[in-house]
Amino acid sequence: MNNKKLKILVMRYRFIGDTLLTVPFLRNLRYAYPDVQIDMLVAPVSGEIIEKCPYVDNFIYFDTTKKHRYENKEGLEKKTFWTYVKQLKKQKYDKAYVLKRSFSSAFLAFAAGIKERIGFDTEGRGFLLTKKVKYLENRHEIDCFLDVLTADGIDVRDNYLENWIEPCETQQVQNVLNDCIAPENRELKKVIVHATSGNRKKEWEKQKWAQVVTWLSNEKNVQVLFNGTKNDSQTYEEIMSYVKDDLKISPVNLCGKFNLRQTLAFTKLCDLIVGCDSGNLHIAASVGVPVVAIFGPMNPVKWKPAIEKSVVVKTDLPCQPCGLKKKQACKRDFQCIKDINVDMVKSAVQKLLDSLV
Repeated sequence: MNNKKLKILVMRYRFIGDTLLTVPFLRNLRYAYPDVQIDMLVAPVSGEIIEKCPYVDNFIYFDTTKKHRYENKEGLEKKTFWTYVKQLKKQKYDKAYVLKRSFSSAFLAFAAGIKERIGFDTEGRGFLLTKKVKYLENRHEIDCFLDVLTADGIDVRDNYLENWIEPCETQQVQNVLNDCIAPENRELKKVIVHATSGNRKKEWEKQKWAQVVTWLSNEKNVQVLFNGTKNDSQTYEEIMSYVKDDLKISPVNLCGKFNLRQTLAFTKLCDLIVGCDSGNLHIAASVGVPVVAIFGPMNPVKWKPAIEKSVVVKTDLPCQPCGLKKKQACKRDFQCIKDINVDMVKSAVQKLLDSLV
């Protein structure tokens, strides 16, 4: 087949972090097929995080549900599953890489009549694929994606994470920071405290966050910044309600100030992020910002930030990691996250602060 006529679809919709982690896959796919059309099926919100990716020709925004607290986009017309089947069928793709592991994603590629369908042999969907790939639970998600390429006979050259920011996005964020940060504090190191997650069960206790914020502001002399959606602001207000001491440097709450693209630029302008397991940690890793990651029920081997300057803070219980897959209530009441103490997080933050030039 003439490569110039080949049309490839990559399917990985939903969730910011998962979408970001496809970038090494996309880059290596482009190495192998420099002249073909590569399109990607993404969610309308999370897909924005890589919309400047040079390895993709067209993004197709897939949205039929409102299940995830960070995945809704106002003003976007909802379409049915079968609408997308018809849309993809018209494109006449030759090959689909089904990186999403759900049954429905494999069925979508099958129903759209895509001849070659390569993906993970999960959720009993193997019969819908023309090439099945074993999914390894104890392997980083980036490398799992790259396993799909290897299984399809494509050489993998590298596995690093990257992202792309427009100068105008950086300037927009810098203007906001200049307005919100006191002039005398603008040259201080900026540390993002990210206390929220798409799944509340991954979140650390607010009282402990308050102690970390106090330590950063009063002892480490850094500018603490909070970021998230407008609805996340309440979390940081609660954290600040537990702060008992006067703070030398007041934290700045930027929740609701930035869209996802601006959040990318905002993170790049900061020196460090400390947060619970969420897409924001992968955002930081994609722009080269050091990360302290607080992990409870999820597997850090699979989901840790893909950056050398990162420290994972976790406990070591026999039930870890459960991956939040058990339907019954946690018998230990999420002791895995509750047993992480303030000193453990301070130590990790101090290690990365010391590494900053």
